[in-house]
Amino acid sequence: MSRTSRFDPDPFIAGLGRGPGVYQMLDGAGKRIYIGKAANLRNRVRSYFRGSALNARTLAMLNRVAAIEVTVTGTETEALLLEQSLIKQYRPTYNIQLRDDKSYPYILLTDYQDFPRLAFYRGSRRGAGVRYGPFPSAHSTRDSLNVLQKVFQVRQCEDSYFSNRTRPCLQHQIQRCTAPCVGLVSKAEYAEQVRYSRLFLEGKSDRLFKELTRDMEAAAGGEQFEKAAAIRDRIAALRRIQDKQVVANKGGNADIIAAVLDQPYACVHVIHVRAGRIIDSKSHFPQHRLANDAAEVVAAFLSQVYLSGGKAGLMPGEVIIASAPADAEKIEVALAHVAGRRVKLLSRVRSHRAKWLEMAGANARQSLETLLASRRNIRRRLLFLQRALKLDQVPARLECYDVSHTGGRETVASAVVFDENGPAKSDYRRFNIEAITAGDDYAAMEQALRRRFTRLLAGEGKMPDLALIDGGEGQLGRAAKVLAELGAKQLPLLAIAKGVSRRAGQETLWLRRGGKTREIALDAISPALHLLQQVRDEAHRFAIAGHRKRRAKAGRQSFLEGIPGIGPARRRELLRHFGGRRQLLKASEAQLAGVNGISRQLAGAIHQHLHGTRQGKAML
Repeated sequence: MSRTSRFDPDPFIAGLGRGPGVYQMLDGAGKRIYIGKAANLRNRVRSYFRGSALNARTLAMLNRVAAIEVTVTGTETEALLLEQSLIKQYRPTYNIQLRDDKSYPYILLTDYQDFPRLAFYRGSRRGAGVRYGPFPSAHSTRDSLNVLQKVFQVRQCEDSYFSNRTRPCLQHQIQRCTAPCVGLVSKAEYAEQVRYSRLFLEGKSDRLFKELTRDMEAAAGGEQFEKAAAIRDRIAALRRIQDKQVVANKGGNADIIAAVLDQPYACVHVIHVRAGRIIDSKSHFPQHRLANDAAEVVAAFLSQVYLSGGKAGLMPGEVIIASAPADAEKIEVALAHVAGRRVKLLSRVRSHRAKWLEMAGANARQSLETLLASRRNIRRRLLFLQRALKLDQVPARLECYDVSHTGGRETVASAVVFDENGPAKSDYRRFNIEAITAGDDYAAMEQALRRRFTRLLAGEGKMPDLALIDGGEGQLGRAAKVLAELGAKQLPLLAIAKGVSRRAGQETLWLRRGGKTREIALDAISPALHLLQQVRDEAHRFAIAGHRKRRAKAGRQSFLEGIPGIGPARRRELLRHFGGRRQLLKASEAQLAGVNGISRQLAGAIHQHLHGTRQGKAML
């Protein structure tokens, strides 16, 4: 190996101890590019500079190393936990990256109430009530709540709603609630429904079926045929739910993880089993540069997902993987340390666990094949785009800009990015447009481009190879003017406007390159046009979503907010005095000054805000 001139490993390695710890490799700018753990720091760091048997990716990383920092730990478990903490904090370039940092939802049972409710819950686990979970997604949580509501009919309404009912609601009419709010079920009968729900959530399906069958037979023996029929229907509903599962009523809580590697891409598929029922599955596509096989990817996944802070409750009793990584025993110890209980890491499984693992592997392969096919299609479209526009090289990075507003209010501009892998959503940006004439789309686009390219030219992001404008020739001219003023007139610009019929496939295109503008004609079935349409539609969607959020936020704000000296109490007093917004807008300064707590000076400021600003005029 040709050693980098910026770092001499020999004296550094000689000073290292042989205990466990974490090493951090830094580049010339002081940025961490790789973080690893080691049972023996000296041996592990020395292995990078042994001079042979290193792959090209590792050599590329080492040629960037300018310094190495180490942290000695007491045990290997501490080293593993510290490694994941540092990876999460610094997100090094060459570590496997998984972007899964969210709080997980639970099902909350308010068992302290006479008539408990089941509810979706996300937050602290210190309050009253019993929490079941965590569930891997909001969808799987609500799906489980839906099952419970259909089968056991335990209420899910808010307490304020429950306390003020005088007659049964729609949930009772469609047989999803027994209406305890109006006394249509006794406390004892409702408690039985809650107990069944708890058995279901705790995974005690066998016991649940036995009890339901016993209750049905007892009701039939006592000639309570309607009650027996209701229990029979409940059992049938549970059976139908289980019939939808490939493997049901087996085991407790488990996560099944399978990975597939096809350099330079990887897919990790996770199946979540809770209470013996498959409730969710998800494919992850981690970024990796140094992984040589699927076992390494799985090891990184286990460490980053389960050993990060606040993830103890996420861990099921079993984690099932296809093949054990080299440090499987250490990972299992770390999982137990974080969870505060035993967590089994299993790789040699049979029966229903083997079926789960086979299913996870099949899903991982299918997801990766779909991803690869999609990315091959994008590269093909980029090649067609280069030929259609007669560009010098294939445009590896596209940016598209669009503007959205309602009557000129709450204007938002979007910038979306596509590269060879498709949408690069982490690079998307939105711009709240201010200080322009309402409805002036040219000025809005100009402001967005000026803000965007000022940052790009300052090094805050990658410059695109081609910039798309959602608009016509006029928008293109304004965009070209902005880029020329900023010193980026060499960037090719393409305007894409809907044709007269405004139908897909009939767009009009103008390309500005080298100071000249020309119209481009593309066939409706052209892959290049399909790519442009996809990017344009994504920019449109992203701009509309931003505008709707801004409009909704403005709708939630009081029109009196933003006036110095007017807080919540005075806002309430003004609205109470005048009886509403319309009367307040018609009030004079003298009338405003007659409100309790409003001085003449403050009344003048309120009147000026309501009648002298663009926002106030828009409200009148």
